[in-house]
Amino acid sequence: MLRIHQALQTGGFPNASKLARAAEVSTKTIHRDIEFMRDRLNLPIEFDPAKNGYLYNGEVSGFPTMQITEGEIFALVVAEKALQQYRGTSFEKPLLSAIKKMEQSLPDTISLNLADIERTISFRTRAEPILNLEIFDALAKAVAQRQQLKLHYRKPGHVVELRIVDAYHLANINGEWYLFAYDHARKDLRTFVPARIQSAQPTGKNFEQRQGFSLEQRLRDSFGVHAGEGEFKVVIWFNSRAADYIREKKWHPSQTVRELKDGGVELKMTLSSLAEVQRWVLSWGGDATVLKPKELVKSIRAAAEKILAG
Repeated sequence: MLRIHQALQTGGFPNASKLARAAEVSTKTIHRDIEFMRDRLNLPIEFDPAKNGYLYNGEVSGFPTMQITEGEIFALVVAEKALQQYRGTSFEKPLLSAIKKMEQSLPDTISLNLADIERTISFRTRAEPILNLEIFDALAKAVAQRQQLKLHYRKPGHVVELRIVDAYHLANINGEWYLFAYDHARKDLRTFVPARIQSAQPTGKNFEQRQGFSLEQRLRDSFGVHAGEGEFKVVIWFNSRAADYIREKKWHPSQTVRELKDGGVELKMTLSSLAEVQRWVLSWGGDATVLKPKELVKSIRAAAEKILAG
């Protein structure tokens, strides 16, 4: 649309075919953009049959620019920094393209010093996932196009298995990528880690996503990505040394936090699985004490004894 505007400003009566060749798009795109400029941006565009081209029939000082505040520009820069985790993935090109379009629409003069923000904002991850970008790209395309996939998948400690799956959803959860897909052999929705996929090829079939699939609903009672069938009332006491860290975050939608007399806190949650919360509790060392449920108390004790025995 900026190129259309510039062509109209020259007064050369450009038509859709000429504009399409210059912008390397279809004439249908040109007609759609001109309609948008006239009806939504209120630009005085009309077609002159005698000249077989378009013109501005009124004064236009400049193309309408995006109105943006200093805070919004700051947020945009922060968002661009956050995109580092998508470098090399199939998301990089469209994301950078979107940012470039926004930058081109900004006013010519901006008082904010972007260089200062560039130096003062950064994102780091403790353990960056190692992704095979070809496989990741195949997964992203399969999810977008509802393609069935043939995966060669190896779970930790297991041999490579052939899995036929319907690729439902790709999600980045706490910095880790996961594929949620319907596994035909197991006749159930399963979670796959892209780093464990050794190959991914389309079977040539497409699928209709089963009704009732909702990632939010599936993970509602999980502590991460493992969704179980149970209901566990988890109660954990944290001492005063760890209490501030617990207060600073929302660890689970169901959580309640109660202050203890010694400066510690009690954290209560309702979970569908104990697999991930067990590892989380162990990461706190002696600063966390599990009170409920009995299954979690027992598994934490057994894991701690193994650590001591080793």
